[in-house]
Amino acid sequence: MADFNVSLRGVGPVSVIDVKGYLDAHTAPELENVFNKLLDEKQYRVVVNFNDLKYISSAGLGVFMAYVETMRENKGDIKFSNMTESVYNIFDLLGFPILYEFYKEENEALLKFNEQGKS
Repeated sequence: MADFNVSLRGVGPVSVIDVKGYLDAHTAPELENVFNKLLDEKQYRVVVNFNDLKYISSAGLGVFMAYVETMRENKGDIKFSNMTESVYNIFDLLGFPILYEFYKEENEALLKFNEQGKS
């Protein structure tokens, strides 16, 4: 089975999830566990950094769909950053750019949360 790793770090009031490797039906529960931990801690502002993600399946995409509504209901959101073109193309094909904000760099997504927090 392909490698997958997910880690969580805080950058001020925003949580950053770093995903690495292959996100599919076998590894999606690891990402779900991280989102459940964030909900338990009432952390609703999330940036997902895809810098080291090689592949994502529909099961991986489903994790984000499962949690975005709860995040937004609590005045938060899920923003995506550092995606390779091949991973972005999968999100784009399924219409995710209509539902989510995508940023080339993590710091851009963090800045957007900071701007939203001031308004």
